Amino acid sequence: MSLFNFLNQDIAIDIGTANFLVLQENNVVVDEPSIIAFNYTTGEVVAIGRQAEQMAGREHENIRIVKPLRNGVIADFHAAEHMIKGMLKLKKQGRLGFSPSYRMVVCVPAGITEVEKRAIRDSAMIAGAKEIYLIHEPVAAAIGIGLDVQEPTGHMIIDVGGGTTEIAVIALSGIVCSQSVRVAGNNFDEDIIEYIRREHSMLIGAPTAEKLKIEVGAAMDDLPEPPEPYAVKGRNLMNGLPKQVHITHHDIAACLDKSLSKIEDAVLMTLELTPPELSSDIHQSGIYLTGGGALLRGLDKRLARRTKLPVHIVDAPLHAVVNGTGIALKNLEHFKFLMR
Repeated sequence: MSLFNFLNQDIAIDIGTANFLVLQENNVVVDEPSIIAFNYTTGEVVAIGRQAEQMAGREHENIRIVKPLRNGVIADFHAAEHMIKGMLKLKKQGRLGFSPSYRMVVCVPAGITEVEKRAIRDSAMIAGAKEIYLIHEPVAAAIGIGLDVQEPTGHMIIDVGGGTTEIAVIALSGIVCSQSVRVAGNNFDEDIIEYIRREHSMLIGAPTAEKLKIEVGAAMDDLPEPPEPYAVKGRNLMNGLPKQVHITHHDIAACLDKSLSKIEDAVLMTLELTPPELSSDIHQSGIYLTGGGALLRGLDKRLARRTKLPVHIVDAPLHAVVNGTGIALKNLEHFKFLMR
């Protein structure tokens, strides 16, 4: 790597509510949870990413755990600035002892406001970006899974992330119609926590709820290959003692039903707003499901039943958005008109 290339690096970033991903030269060089830990007394950063996640729910009074993003946008500017800086330091640096300047393409939710865009731009600039471009997540996802967003054919993308679910119909290099609902993976975790508290009088934390979602999470009861019941441990709310209960995929499907129904309603609303010619294209090609939520067992079949359309889970759904952002960065002149 030449000195000029070291000092000026191109990176694509997916600043997700749940995960922070950095792609450089077609490789994902950072894939960490979007979380940071501070020392209460000094304000110094104690840990970021996976190390900070391991502290969540176990921290003492001198450690403050922060998730800087909420519903896909920056909620804590100071924490976001430090998290971006820290995540970029996790990249493999050269032998020189100073930080490069970055040209960044960052993906953002389709429903983001101008104020929220400004917060992301400011945080990225402070973290070392000399140029920054923003691209909408559904467009980045479409590019990442290999769809030609410039053709007149319509494509429907559903990106179920950590804080938001983005639903968009894309054609002719733009979003024709879209819905952004603030119901996604984090809401699923909250639903599970509430269900365990209500049905079993037991309290669990968000990391345990996420683990439960991964192990036995389901969007519907009638799965062809249901997972085995999972033993979950927590605190008994009746006497304060440790407790263990076994949870099945039926339990999770029941407690997630309300949140999943909101996503279904948003999908149907988007289809209602879709021009008839594009509806014909979607009827033929189906719906593309991406994001971490796409891994929820049976979600594709549930959406297919409700919409009467084929639903395809894309390859590597967790990386589809950042891969598309990287392609847009690599072909910046070709895709610059899609940037904001």
